[in-house]
Amino acid sequence: MPNFTDLTGLASLASATTASLLLLPGIARLIRLHLAILLASVFVLMLIPFGGMPVAAYIRGMTGDLSITALILLWCTLLRPWCDCFEAQARHRSALLVLIACTALVFYPMALGAGMLDPYRLGYGDPQFITVLLLLALAAWLRKSALVVLCIAFATFAWAIGWYESDNLWDYLLDPFVSIYALFTIATRAIQELMVRHSHRHTIR
Repeated sequence: MPNFTDLTGLASLASATTASLLLLPGIARLIRLHLAILLASVFVLMLIPFGGMPVAAYIRGMTGDLSITALILLWCTLLRPWCDCFEAQARHRSALLVLIACTALVFYPMALGAGMLDPYRLGYGDPQFITVLLLLALAAWLRKSALVVLCIAFATFAWAIGWYESDNLWDYLLDPFVSIYALFTIATRAIQELMVRHSHRHTIR
């Protein structure tokens, strides 16, 4: 019988696989009912045992568990076709991606020995680190950035109750995949904006 950690870990990988379908050409032209049936079917198929284990378990064996931040972003993506409130959060989603990208650019090099401080050690319950997170969540709440608040709050809560096998808060807040996604998205948007500006200048001339 799989434990709670295994179930949530498998669900996160099934969610990631299901959300990737939204990137397929023509998927947006499906009516909502057909899209819901397709996504639900793929999600369930990922959890059906195949060769003794669910398909998601094979992926999990290679990737490990995704962070709570990644899980929230995945479900925001999955629910976006049916929930208009996520469109209103587009600006705050961009702010969250910038926060993830900036954190990843500092965290991973230092965690790998690029500096004197190992930030990963702070995740084992350092009071100052938790205070900074709470202040960051408060600042996000004052700016009505619900997505940032949700990621910090749920990640901290999951860490406090031992949701994952890891007892380090960083593993709940950040993972390589959501970091790569944030960096790629920001870089892509920056390039697109530069291309639009360049094209606009040529049009004016």
